[in-house]
Formats: sequence, C-alpha cells, structure tokens
Amino acid sequence: MKTFWIRTASATVYALLFIGSIYSGRIIGNDTIGIAILTAFALFVALGCAFEYYRIAEMQDNHPNKPLGYLFTTLMVLAIGLMLMQNNSTIFFDFILLSVLLLFVSLPIVLITELWRNSQRPFGDSLHTLLPVVYCALPLGLMPILHYEYNILMMCIIMVWVNDSFAYMGGSLLGKHKMWPKHSPGKTWEGTAIGLIACVAVGIFVGPMFDTQASGWLFWLLLALVCGVIGTLGDLVESMLKRSVGLKDSGNIMPGHGGFLDRFDSLLMIIPFAVIAIVASYIFF
Repeated sequence: MKTFWIRTASATVYALLFIGSIYSGRIIGNDTIGIAILTAFALFVALGCAFEYYRIAEMQDNHPNKPLGYLFTTLMVLAIGLMLMQNNSTIFFDFILLSVLLLFVSLPIVLITELWRNSQRPFGDSLHTLLPVVYCALPLGLMPILHYEYNILMMCIIMVWVNDSFAYMGGSLLGKHKMWPKHSPGKTWEGTAIGLIACVAVGIFVGPMFDTQASGWLFWLLLALVCGVIGTLGDLVESMLKRSVGLKDSGNIMPGHGGFLDRFDSLLMIIPFAVIAIVASYIFF
C-alpha cells in the first residue's frame, strides 16, 4: 500500500508540472511567459535525460564529453525557445535551419576537443557526447513549438497514456505472443494491437473535440497512428538502451516510475512526427 501511494504521489507531481507548463501561458494570460515556462521544463527534462544517458554510456566503458554534451543540450532547447518568442511566421523554416546549424557546429567542436582527451575511442565517445542532443534535446526542444497547438500536445500525451494503459491491460488478459522478448519481455502483439486500437479510437472521436484548427478526422487518425506505433517503438528503443547494461529503470527521479528516459521514452520519438503532422495539416488538410 505504501508503494502505491508513493507511485501515485510522484505521478501526480509529474502530471501537474507537465500539464501546468503546457497551459501556463493561458493560465497567466501571457504567451511569451508560457513559452518560457515550457522551455524551462523542457530543458530540465532534457538535461535529466542526458544525465541518465551518459550514466548508461559510461557503464559500457564509454567516456562522453559530458560538459560539452550538457552545453549543446542546453543551447538546443534554449535556442528553439528563444526563436519561438519572436513569434515569426517562418518559424518552421527557422527551426530546421537553426537545428541543422547547431548540429553542424557541435560535431566538429566535439571532435576537436577529443585531441586533448586521450580517449581510446575518440569517434565513439564523440557520438555518445552528441547523441543526447539529437535523441533528447531536439525532440524536447520542439515541445514549445506545440505551444501554438496546446490541444495537440495535450492529445499526444493522452493518446500515449491510452496506448500504454490498454496495451498493458490487453497484454495481461490476452497476451500470448511476445513482441520483442530480447528488449521488452512483457510486451505482446495482442496487447500492442489493443493499445493501438484504443489510441486510434481516442484520436478519431476525442481529438476533433479538442481541435482548434478543425483539421478533420484524417489528421487525427494520422496523429493517433504516430502516437500508437512510434510511441511503442520509442518505448522499445529505451528498453533496448537499458537492457544493454542490465538496468530495469534509467533512473529514480520518480519513485515507483523510474527516471526521465522511462517517462519520456515515447514522447522523445513522437514529438518530431507530431510537428511534421501539424505542418502537413497546414499544407494538405
């Protein structure tokens, strides 16, 4: 019973912080401050994810340049947030240009610093240094872009939760065929299918009720498939990372729920595709 209340309390705090940061602009009545708060939350999570990734990398005898990794993680998230505060109509083009430039600049800097680090695997360590920037900071930095689409970000969170919950219940009741036993022994094809069906149903029937752009059921079908399929694969990718060093949880920031990577594994994969879906909706829907 004590464990139940600990899990409930930590999940409640997490939900309040996350949802509060998403809707902070509306609560305060100032979109600029809302973007700043959501950017700050995204940066906190991105640095937490980077910390956990570096810990796992070091358990495999890798030696990433952590100070540079944290620096570029911070720059990626803050740069996107500051760009959004300009309220520029060419925001998506600016984001692509900014991200590419940051990645192009960060790679040679990290490689050059390896000349002084005496690493046995300089190129491998360089890749481990920059992977959290791409895997964690870039997707989380995109969250403030969804500030313009509060309900889409919120619906992504809801659909991920529905997918995970129904996949777990469906797998517990009907699961017989293991999906990926090497990386996630508990996942079954039956549970995954039930989770995806529930996710699509919520997207099609609930999504339009939240929609401020009247995008139509086809857009919500696409977004639900992204959340259901890509979200599940994101969970498996993070499980693969943990299993490579024999860990059950990536961290313990949330008692009973694991670490940053455990909580954001699906969203790290989903958010970029959600932004692409939004852009596509403006063009095609």
